[in-house]
Amino acid sequence: MEDQGGSGQNEDEKQKESDSTEKRTDAAATEDEPGRKAAEEAAARYNRLKLFDKVIQKSLNKFIEHASFKVFASTFRPLYKKNVKRMEEIHKHFTEMLQKSIQEDIMKLMEEGKFESKFNELDKLENKAKDNPDPAWRPSGVPEQDICSFLMPYYQKQEAYMKLELKRIQAENAALAERVQAGREGIAQTEHRISTSVDEWKATVSEFERLASSLCPAHVFDE
Repeated sequence: MEDQGGSGQNEDEKQKESDSTEKRTDAAATEDEPGRKAAEEAAARYNRLKLFDKVIQKSLNKFIEHASFKVFASTFRPLYKKNVKRMEEIHKHFTEMLQKSIQEDIMKLMEEGKFESKFNELDKLENKAKDNPDPAWRPSGVPEQDICSFLMPYYQKQEAYMKLELKRIQAENAALAERVQAGREGIAQTEHRISTSVDEWKATVSEFERLASSLCPAHVFDE
């Protein structure tokens, strides 16, 4: 009985030492957190994909911290008392598998959602917006004004586009009308030339008949 009591006391002391070590580690991490956070954000800020990776990794680490060995051991206290080392191995394997599984799920979501291309597109839009001096649109709180301010530029662009299209169509119609008029004039000229040629041919035939009748009078043939 005394051995069991001494063994239990030793296990409690080990647990306290482990808890104390974890607290010191957490405190040190907390002290370094602001500087590390600023450095990470400064390094990853230049594009959204890296920033997203940093945020996901930080969230994952926070989640894994909630599954600490202390919580794990308190949940399975009888097993912890029987074999501390084995429990540590189980906890280590559990956290590794959990982290790996979560990372794989996140990667699948990123691939299905095409996060990389969309983040890159957002970066491009942000870079373009930096060169735009006009302020970004913000709601005024009055729905009617917001709708008008949002729709009016669109309708104005549509109106300008329709005017350009109308001018283009009118120019095309004018060009077609000129071509039709030119074709009609060509047909009229051709008809005039044909008519003139026919008149000339008739005149030539009449002149030929007159000459023929003068050279060979009809009474000569009658005799």
